[in-house]
Amino acid sequence: EVQLVESGGGLVQTGGSLRLSCAASGFTSDAYAIGWFRQAPGKERERVSLISSIDGSTYYADSVKGRFTISSDNAKNTVYLQMNSLKPEDTAVYYCAADLDPLIWYAGTSAYWGQGTQVTVSS
Repeated sequence: EVQLVESGGGLVQTGGSLRLSCAASGFTSDAYAIGWFRQAPGKERERVSLISSIDGSTYYADSVKGRFTISSDNAKNTVYLQMNSLKPEDTAVYYCAADLDPLIWYAGTSAYWGQGTQVTVSS
């Protein structure tokens, strides 16, 4: 069974940085899409970033482009989200999500989800 466990959230001031981690286990496929969504209270769930296990290609939401960087460590079966120049608008619960099909991931209906980690950016 696939399990995703996020960590690294916390409280930072505007302009600060955090690095989120998503440790994956039980995912035997060599080809999958894995990345991050976020959801703030009263707002829609938002796609944040995606990385492909095949070639390392990435996707970023316009709202985080240039500030966030997604990467993976295949040896550790872990994906990271480096978040720099954080803004109060980045405050949300961040979820790791994975699916065999990147289109399913993009639609927000991934088969596998982590429990979420809270990111709070104070002004």
